[in-house]
Amino acid sequence: MGRQRERSKRFLKTGVCQQCDLSKANLQNADLRGADLRRANLSGAKLRKADLSGAVLSGAELSGANLSGADLTKAVLWRATLGDANLKDATLERANLTEANLVGANLRQADLTSAKLGGADLTGADLNGANLLGAQLPGAALGDADLRAANFRRANLIGANLTGANHRGTSFWQAELDDIKGFDPLQFD
Repeated sequence: MGRQRERSKRFLKTGVCQQCDLSKANLQNADLRGADLRRANLSGAKLRKADLSGAVLSGAELSGANLSGADLTKAVLWRATLGDANLKDATLERANLTEANLVGANLRQADLTSAKLGGADLTGADLNGANLLGAQLPGAALGDADLRAANFRRANLIGANLTGANHRGTSFWQAELDDIKGFDPLQFD
């Protein structure tokens, strides 16, 4: 536990932690704007999750980071780079991911309830089984994404691009689908 705290303190001081292990760390409400966390391990287990709830990660570099099972409730990830990041089973409820780069990210079974993803790039992302109930995705890029069994109930997808996305078994009940590209809401699988 002492090493874990020391790594967290060092990271908070420098803002750089490439490929380091911060699994199960408590970074709740931390100001991590512009932090470099490429390929860092910020994962959590069901009994003890890495806590980044309320953290500000605007413009942070998290490409290839492992955030599986992490708690990012109400985190601010505006314009953050999360390409190829592992967010499987992560909690991103009410998180702000506006204009974030999530290209190729693993968001399987992630909780994105009421998350803000306007203008986010989710091209090729895996959202299989993700919960996006009430999420805001206007203008989001979801081309070639895996949306199977995802829940987009009451989500705002106005102007989103779903070209090539797999939406088999996806719920779009009461979703706003105006001006959506690459998807005919009248043709469900």
